[in-house]
Amino acid sequence: MQYIGYGSLKERAAAEIRTAIVRGDLEPGTAIKDVELAEKLGLSRTPVREALATLTDEGLVETKPHAYTRVTALEAEPVRDALVVVQAMHALAAGLAVQSGLMTAEDIAAMRTANKAFKKALDANDAVAALAADDEFHAVAVRCCNNFAIAATIDRYTPLVRRAEHSRFSSPAARHSVTQHQQIIEACEQGDYAKASNLVDKNWGTLLEEL
Repeated sequence: MQYIGYGSLKERAAAEIRTAIVRGDLEPGTAIKDVELAEKLGLSRTPVREALATLTDEGLVETKPHAYTRVTALEAEPVRDALVVVQAMHALAAGLAVQSGLMTAEDIAAMRTANKAFKKALDANDAVAALAADDEFHAVAVRCCNNFAIAATIDRYTPLVRRAEHSRFSSPAARHSVTQHQQIIEACEQGDYAKASNLVDKNWGTLLEEL
């Protein structure tokens, strides 16, 4: 983790700790001490405590008062529960974005750029960069569908599936997603909202199959 000296301290601390958990730097079951984290991040204990509260809400950290604060175990059932919701919301977002006609040529180009970055990251065995590029790819449809409830639901439940995504993008199996992304782009270009939605659902479903 890196020193944080500007921006929203709580949000930046949460992002840094979240990344450490997803990447496996903080393994499941690892005890977390706010004093040590604050020192590593160059912060006071208050924003770190607030960040840990956020991560507890996301399901990445668990706390028992006067006993422990630790990284949650990577259990299949809660991850699967969150994933089916995230999967459905992304599929719905893609269908609505294409059907509404709000997805522009610039948006299609952004998806292509994100998929190229995704492939480059996979080729370099950089799971963190692959995860970021995959986020950028799917974020286009979420933005274009212009539905706050879809976006809020995705934001709420995505953190719980991050470790599973990171694990997938660390394996050769993730290469299939590059082709699936390209098929999604083509469906969006053709204005086939049902196909775009189905392909996005299938793309997220590959992660569900691995749990």
